[in-house]
Amino acid sequence: MKKDAHYYIQHLGLEQHPEGGFYKSSFASLHGMDVDGKKRHLFTSIYFLLESGDVSHFHRLKSDEVWYFHGGSPLIVHVIDEAGNYTEMKLGLDIENGEMPQVIVPRNSIFGSSTIEGGTFSLVGCMVSPGFDFEDFELFTQEQLMESYPQHEKVIGQLAYRTL
Repeated sequence: MKKDAHYYIQHLGLEQHPEGGFYKSSFASLHGMDVDGKKRHLFTSIYFLLESGDVSHFHRLKSDEVWYFHGGSPLIVHVIDEAGNYTEMKLGLDIENGEMPQVIVPRNSIFGSSTIEGGTFSLVGCMVSPGFDFEDFELFTQEQLMESYPQHEKVIGQLAYRTL
């Protein structure tokens, strides 16, 4: 039996994510750390799935995030770093063609993701350290990003919400 996106959504118990796609928390470290006077998990991890044609909208975290490829089609992680530079990282297993099985998104970067053109779905894992907290999660609109990064108009049009 060929496993499609719906198989993983059902069997992993994935739910819709506010940034797009589907997710489920898979681990939160029992160890903690102090971040700005608040107790946080040392790290947290989720499963994340995008179906063909879906995107994870541009957002920012105050923590570093490591992405791991699990299955399906390769995923493109789009990043605008703190200096305003744009890069694409391909998450997948075809290393000879520029894909990597894991990529790192530095904290305070604005980032989103998309499946490759013609892909089926992408199942990945995301580990955040210090652990994820929705208080540190910031979604962006096209208008917000165009003010600071007009040179990236094309990708902003594809990955940022028109309005929230």
